Amino acid sequence: MLIRTSLALVVAVAAALIGWRVLAPAEVSSTVAGPSPVAVTRSPGVTGRTNQAPLIVGDAVRVYASKRQTRADTPVDAKSVMTAIWSLRRWPQQLSGVVAVGDTVVSRWADGELIALSARTGKTVWRVSTGIGAPAFDGHRTGASTVWAPGDLHTGDGAVLVGGASRVNAYDAATGALRWSEPISCGDAFTTAGGQFVCTEQAFSLATGKAVTGWPAGPHTPLGCDVAASACGGLRDAAGQGWLVTGARPERSAVLDQQGSTVAAGRAIAPRPGAQVLGASQGRLVLLTDDRHLRIADAVTGAVSADFALAVDTEKLTWKPGLWQVTDHWVAIERLAADGPASPDKPGHYFTVDTVIIAAI
Repeated sequence: MLIRTSLALVVAVAAALIGWRVLAPAEVSSTVAGPSPVAVTRSPGVTGRTNQAPLIVGDAVRVYASKRQTRADTPVDAKSVMTAIWSLRRWPQQLSGVVAVGDTVVSRWADGELIALSARTGKTVWRVSTGIGAPAFDGHRTGASTVWAPGDLHTGDGAVLVGGASRVNAYDAATGALRWSEPISCGDAFTTAGGQFVCTEQAFSLATGKAVTGWPAGPHTPLGCDVAASACGGLRDAAGQGWLVTGARPERSAVLDQQGSTVAAGRAIAPRPGAQVLGASQGRLVLLTDDRHLRIADAVTGAVSADFALAVDTEKLTWKPGLWQVTDHWVAIERLAADGPASPDKPGHYFTVDTVIIAAI
């Protein structure tokens, strides 16, 4: 009887130790072991498709988000997701958002940690505890909202801005030093190309966090933004009037009054019949046509330099765009089923398994 009791105790202790090793809080980081990734450029055209949305950084790496991990692969023109060259996993914490400033990738976690990694090596550059809790992971299957539209996480003027219920902190993207912290209660925030942090009703200086005057009445609708609702070139005010916000003061723009107008390459762009402006690349407009072609056109003359179908092999062109990213040389677009359910968690929401298409521009 004693032997059986002892064996049972040993088994119970072993099970507890195994459970602790599996479930105990843990952080695992792996960094680049081989050569540093290099930027890639290609002639315009589709290069691949992935099942997750990549944050393209420096035209050299693709950064992905999942519930408890951020990782990167390379090269950007790979036909599918490749083996990770670096990764950061934090159990049981959830990844809330990812942004990039230059070659620095900054991840925000639900426990308030802000961790900056080198995009090319995965090594930690700096790390701070913000004291501001972050939303849980909501990127669904592709992680698109986590890398392209993270909540309460923005960039501007070389800083990373972290928002909460009643406070906004700005950290230097290169060092992690706290630039400013202000008691700002903010909703639907974005940053501007002119150096402002804009909340529902008010605008603040990105340099100091102090309120700025002379802004049109909110709530504001941002226009012509980069990923993470950052570096927006324009907005519409509460009355629906358009403004360019590429400088220190808003500049009235009647062109931006029109639905479907936007800002690209520093210019107010009128609606384009049969096409949606996704952004700008080196002074060129990047447009998605109604028949799902990607068209590259001069921002001033409108001259088209490239036009190609956004499909791989025999794929149909019957999808609708979700979120996307435009860089100097690349575009990545999340494709949704044209008549699929609205919820990303329901079958049939996405166009296909490898639903993100990547193209050189």
